[in-house]
Amino acid sequence: MAIRHETDADHRAVREVHTRAFGEERVPALVEALRTARAPLAPMSFVATLGGRVVGHVLLSASRLDAPRRIVDVLSLSPLGVHPDAQGRGIGTRLIEHALAAADEQGVPLVFLEGSPVYYRTRGFEAASPLGFRSPSLRIPDPAFQVARLSAHEPWMTGTFVYSETFWAFDCVGLRDPDA
Repeated sequence: MAIRHETDADHRAVREVHTRAFGEERVPALVEALRTARAPLAPMSFVATLGGRVVGHVLLSASRLDAPRRIVDVLSLSPLGVHPDAQGRGIGTRLIEHALAAADEQGVPLVFLEGSPVYYRTRGFEAASPLGFRSPSLRIPDPAFQVARLSAHEPWMTGTFVYSETFWAFDCVGLRDPDA
């Protein structure tokens, strides 16, 4: 398996990965919008390949932390997708490791996500709320709101995590009540 920067030629394969992994079109549409959204930090997008075939993708995109001292540019890790045929092989773990290392190299202090604590807590993330971070939505269960503190993080960097407008426009923040 190899991990590399996503190229324009990968867009169709990345769309397929997320469509198959998530079973819907909202996540692939989010990826396409985040690639071109105006943002204070450029997105970082990586693919995992097996035998030249794209089988996984992770995207880091700009978000903000409304901290007491000032607004801090941070990243959101979303989405992470692995093609169902390739799941269970450590591809997601390797993509996360690669993405966090790239963010750290860029001097980004924090990477946030909402996801399974069982999965992400063994991959560099920790519960965000006990560390002084506030969720951007009441629809995010507290255990799912997580953060990776990187080398550039300083203790004063706490506050409210704010997703970019693109996440809100695509209704990709928090869980939806299927009965609502």
